[in-house]
Amino acid sequence: MALTKGHRLGAYEILGVLGAGGMGEVYKARDTRLDRLVAIKVLPSADPDLTFRFAREARAVAALSHPNICAVYDVGREGDCDYFVMEYLEGETLAEALARRGMPMAAALSCAIQIAGAVEAAHRVGIVHRDLKPGNIMLTQSGVKLLDFGLAKLRPPISGASGSSAATMTRQVTAQGTMIGTLHYMAPEQLDGSDSDERADIWAFGCVLFELITGRRAMAGRTPSTVIGAIVEREPEWTALPTSTPSSVRAVLRRCLSKDRDARMRDIADVRVMLEEAAADPGAVAPVHTVPTRRYLTAAIASAAVLGTCAGALGVWWAGRGSLPFAPASVRRLARRPMTAASATSWSEVAGPATSA
Repeated sequence: MALTKGHRLGAYEILGVLGAGGMGEVYKARDTRLDRLVAIKVLPSADPDLTFRFAREARAVAALSHPNICAVYDVGREGDCDYFVMEYLEGETLAEALARRGMPMAAALSCAIQIAGAVEAAHRVGIVHRDLKPGNIMLTQSGVKLLDFGLAKLRPPISGASGSSAATMTRQVTAQGTMIGTLHYMAPEQLDGSDSDERADIWAFGCVLFELITGRRAMAGRTPSTVIGAIVEREPEWTALPTSTPSSVRAVLRRCLSKDRDARMRDIADVRVMLEEAAADPGAVAPVHTVPTRRYLTAAIASAAVLGTCAGALGVWWAGRGSLPFAPASVRRLARRPMTAASATSWSEVAGPATSA
C-alpha cells in the first residue's frame, strides 16, 4: 500500500512520492533527527526473492563511496515494511534531458566520463549494474549520479579493491535463461539469459554514450522483436554521429558496442581514460576536416583571382602616387559619408544570411 504524506518510517517523515517500479516505491522524506531531505525506497511486497534482492541492493550501494553514485544513509524495517534511505537528489534523469534537448559534444563527454567513473567504482568492488540506462542516471547541480542497483550482480571484486564485503552476498536469485535489464541497453549475451559480466555494463555504456552524442538510441526498433534484431544482427547508425565526434571517441563506441564480447572493451577504466584524453584535446571537438568539393575549389580559385586583381591595381596606384596627391572629391565625399540603413538595400547583402544559435 502506498504511503501518504505525514506517514512515519522510524525517524523519517514521508513528504510525497518520487517514483515507483518493480523493485519498490521511492518517496521524498525528511530525516527528523538531522533535519535534511532524503529519498526512501520501500519494498513493495514480502516475496522472499524480492526481499533478498532489496537487501542486496542496499548493501551493494552502501559498499560504494563515489561522488557519482547515489549514497545510502540507512536501512530499516517498520512493521512489515522494509526500506532503505538514500541521498535525495534534485535534478532530472538523463532520459528526460535527452527527450527535450540535444547535448553538445563537450557536455556529452563530461557526462560520459562521470558515468564511466561511477561504473568503474562499482566494478572495482565486484558489482555489475546490469541496468545502466539514461533513466537510471540523474543530472544534478553537483554532477551525474548513478542510481538503481536493484538488478545488480555481485562478482568477486577486482584484486586489491576495497569494499569487497559487498561481494559476499552470492545467493542466486535469477533463473538461468531469464533476461535481466532494459531491452534497448541489453548486451547480446543477456538476451538468452546467459551469464553476464562487466562487459554487459560496457555494452550498455556504449549505448548511453551513443545516445548522449546523437540523441538517438544505438539499438532502435518499433517493437521488441526489431530491437532484438538490431542488438543481434545490425550495427548502430554510425552516420548519425556528428562530424565533430573525435576519432578516439568513435573507436571507443565501436569497441564498447562489439557484439562479440571477447572483442569488446574489457575494463571501463580504459574507456574513461580514453574519453578524458579526448575531452582534454583542444581540437578534439573541432569538425572533422574533409576533402574540398569541386564547388569549394571553384570558389577558392575565384577568390584568389579577385585578390590578385586587387593587388595589381594597388601596385599601379602605389607606383603612380606622386602624380595623384589627393583623392578625387567624389571619393572623399564617399569616404566621409556614414553607412546607414538606407545606404544598403538589406543587411543580408552585407553580412550574408542570418544563422540561428
